[in-house]
Amino acid sequence: MRCPYCANPDTQVKDSRPTEDNSAIRRRRFCSSCGARFTTFERIQLRELTVIKKNGQRIPFDRDKIARSIFTACRKRPVEEERIERIVNSIQRRLESMGEAEIASSAIGEMVMEALQGLDKVAYVRFASVYKNFREVKDFESFVDSISEPTKRDEDL
Repeated sequence: MRCPYCANPDTQVKDSRPTEDNSAIRRRRFCSSCGARFTTFERIQLRELTVIKKNGQRIPFDRDKIARSIFTACRKRPVEEERIERIVNSIQRRLESMGEAEIASSAIGEMVMEALQGLDKVAYVRFASVYKNFREVKDFESFVDSISEPTKRDEDL
């Protein structure tokens, strides 16, 4: 594994252990050239997935892109990093187990929306605002009204 600090191609593994959910191996590494320490993760990849974007473009599936999107939506929210990792792992496993090599980006977006809805409502609205391309305040208002309607009905009962 190449050192991310000095690009030395020879680094040593000092410690290996499974992650909490046993979905990856966490390795602590040491660079003999610059002395830096860093962590890598080794994950199982069942198949190569291709994402079909709305414009028809095909790109390789990028797990980190989903993670970045969820982390951005959850920024400054009381959500533990481990929960986000479990969500990303779950989405990746669901996609790989679908049996399809090509997956529509909209299917991935819906999976993320579903996960965020159960995790944090503010993060859910933040992600939805980008995913659904909100342009005006009324877009936010109608979306928030649509997700809060069941609560209003429950109060009436």
